[in-house]
Amino acid sequence: MRLHTLKKQLILSLIAVIFTSLTGFSQAKNYNISVQWQPIQNNYEGKNQSLSELSILNGSENDLPPTGWSLYFNYGADILKPDSRGLTMSFINGDLYKIEPNAASDGISAGAKINFQMIKTGSIDNVTQSPQGFYIVFDDSPNKAVPVKCTYPDPSSEFINALPASKTWMDPAFVYSKNRDIQNIPTSKLPPIFPTPLTIKVNAGEFTISQNTGIAADSWFSKEATYLADELAKVLISRPSMNKQGHIVLKRDSKLATEEYKLQVTVTGIQISASSPAGAFYAIQSLKSLIPPLSWKTKQASIAIQLVDVNDEPRFGYRSFMLDVARNFQTKEQILKVLDLMSLYKLNVFHFHFSEDEGWRVEIPSLPELTQVGSVRGHTLDNKDNLQPAFASGGVSNQMPGSGFLSRKDFIDVLKYATTRHIQVIPEIESPGHARAAIKAMENRYAKLMKAGKAAEASRYRLIDPLDKTKYRSVQGWEDNVMDVALPSVYNFVEKVTDDLILMYKEAGAPLKTIHYGGDEVPPGVWEKSPAYEKLKSISPAIKTTNDLWYYYFGRLNEMAKKRGLFISGWEEAGMRKTMQDGKPTYIANPDFGNQHFQLHVWNNVIGWGAEDLAYKLANSGYKVVLSPVSNQYFDLAYTSSYFEPGLKWGGTVDLDKPFYFIPFDFLKNVKEDGQGRPIKNLDQTKMIRLTDYGKSNIVGLQGLLWSENNVTAERLEYMLLPKLLGMAERAWAKEPEWAMGEGSALNDLYYTNALTTFANSVGKRELPRLNYYHGGYSYRIPDVGLKSDNAKVYANIQLPGLTIRYTIDGSEPGSGSTPYTGPVSDKGKLRFAAFDTAGRRGKVTEIVNK
Repeated sequence: MRLHTLKKQLILSLIAVIFTSLTGFSQAKNYNISVQWQPIQNNYEGKNQSLSELSILNGSENDLPPTGWSLYFNYGADILKPDSRGLTMSFINGDLYKIEPNAASDGISAGAKINFQMIKTGSIDNVTQSPQGFYIVFDDSPNKAVPVKCTYPDPSSEFINALPASKTWMDPAFVYSKNRDIQNIPTSKLPPIFPTPLTIKVNAGEFTISQNTGIAADSWFSKEATYLADELAKVLISRPSMNKQGHIVLKRDSKLATEEYKLQVTVTGIQISASSPAGAFYAIQSLKSLIPPLSWKTKQASIAIQLVDVNDEPRFGYRSFMLDVARNFQTKEQILKVLDLMSLYKLNVFHFHFSEDEGWRVEIPSLPELTQVGSVRGHTLDNKDNLQPAFASGGVSNQMPGSGFLSRKDFIDVLKYATTRHIQVIPEIESPGHARAAIKAMENRYAKLMKAGKAAEASRYRLIDPLDKTKYRSVQGWEDNVMDVALPSVYNFVEKVTDDLILMYKEAGAPLKTIHYGGDEVPPGVWEKSPAYEKLKSISPAIKTTNDLWYYYFGRLNEMAKKRGLFISGWEEAGMRKTMQDGKPTYIANPDFGNQHFQLHVWNNVIGWGAEDLAYKLANSGYKVVLSPVSNQYFDLAYTSSYFEPGLKWGGTVDLDKPFYFIPFDFLKNVKEDGQGRPIKNLDQTKMIRLTDYGKSNIVGLQGLLWSENNVTAERLEYMLLPKLLGMAERAWAKEPEWAMGEGSALNDLYYTNALTTFANSVGKRELPRLNYYHGGYSYRIPDVGLKSDNAKVYANIQLPGLTIRYTIDGSEPGSGSTPYTGPVSDKGKLRFAAFDTAGRRGKVTEIVNK
């Protein structure tokens, strides 16, 4: 038997060798394939399109044959030229493309490369607009993805110089002019608490906190007292104790408003007064703001606190940050770090965007396939067991950030952590669009149960009708991402997920008042050929067109939510109705839900698109509105228009000043740029709706948003988030500023000469040094240095005073030991500058030639 088995193995091995020689290659040859991508020209051939070049390099000792392999990658673009150099490019779905040899291919010889030309619609404006996530698959191993390294050399000087940004944010002199209005203010002259309190009186003297400083609290504030002791233990050698004779006293005052507090620091101690635990918690954050910023670097025996009298409460009761972990995943630890940041700046709502086309990130015990399938991205030919790659996640499955999810326990931990910090977590179940991860997961469930002979159970939570022949494509390129809301099983699914979430909130002891059910960007034409739609239409007189399915869907969700003591949250489309005006389709506020406490997160105010006043229209119509405008609060947009600045740009750019200069009740008054980042002096508002006093009462608060298409690491998340979040936190908490009440030049004079300078100094000298060490430190963005040459001298400045500018005169890159800039530099030649924070991290290098 052993001899027979050996002969059989030898025969099989021989067959394999013969097959390999016939086919010309095998993955066993371990090909070393890499790619290089570089933009070549915008306005290519005089059209609104761009040319780039993808070089495919064969660094192997073996020739890559003319057949038998495919190169995959992600690119958020419509590519117009699919054939080049014997290769064909084809669109798959979403942002996934494939390049494979065609009949004209002669392969790629060992050590050689092919330059593949790519033409896409629109221009290439920055580094984010590049293909990523390359991997190769060989036909003899169709289920195995081999990662392919991609390099991105800088574009040619001709390409850079042709960009509009070359004359603005890529020009050090332009950056210098933008920074010119920001004056240096001594730290001692800055407001000692951020966000700015309603009233504050700074008194002479200090109170010293040490491990001997006890904490006393009314029983009403026992949790907050414990939290305070834990926070002080992070900066003191020993944790303060709880005792009735404490020098820090938390006292209840029922006369104060819910989130109002008083903070008094005297030479004998500290007293916090509030009517609610939330108010006491915000007083603690203000007390932490009084602690010297570098105290979190190393523990010390004692800390001196400025004497103050503070009376404070927020302007808006809803101060929110939305984090998308669906498109690219972030761990529980990183989410907790974000929650700590939010609590420091008194934000009280965490909008948790955990479901999307590209991922489902919270375990739902009743429907385990949602994470078994919907949280995993990797190479697939059918999307049955995992999702296809997206946003540079690559072909290898179960790797972050494409794959990952929070277990039930993890999510409960997040809820508990947030609740301790008085942050309400609003989960988002994206529906009926942006639902591809859920759809594919439920198709996997359907197939398993059908195989087990459980047909009724298999269909219970199915989200699509397989007989629906409708063709559509979403804004993000998906052709299969919308639930069929005519199916009863869709409502079974939404109810089941809702009920599982409710159970987790109850176990965590976390409040749950609303669930966000999505509602945005359902592409035109959806459901038109759905048999389920035709069936429903035949028995429901109210449904005459597919447009009516929209109102039918949210009407049923509203009934379901009310039975569970919840109200509906959604994107703006959830409160809109499609109708006709002058023979053209248009949207109006849907009167059906205006008095149903629908809470709409209104994002679409892209300047120049025609919906700039949409938030005010909806608020005037009775909808509760959370202002979430792309123009000022989309933190995933690039800080500047520089080619080398990462981030999306479809809605313009968002630097830290845009959230800061946002005027919630009249934001069109202070618009400075259009949706392409071009300056606007006076926006034409003659046809735009103004906010009424009634509408003003429906503006519940503000929200900053961070979508995660490009957040491939925790560091990138923090870079895009900070310091932008600080401007939004100030606008959400502080009273309406004096400058916002001015008009024209008076508004601008007050803003630039006082408000912006104070804010920039506070961020640079107090908040960023604190954030270098708070919760382990945050990788915030360090701005570029502005430079100008005048009379043979080089002048430098920075957007955020407090950062240290350093430079070199020998062409080398500045380091933490390079010469600090203290005044004009007369040295000749190539001078290189960069800004450094107090932890020694460096921003981008800027250079100038001084002749």
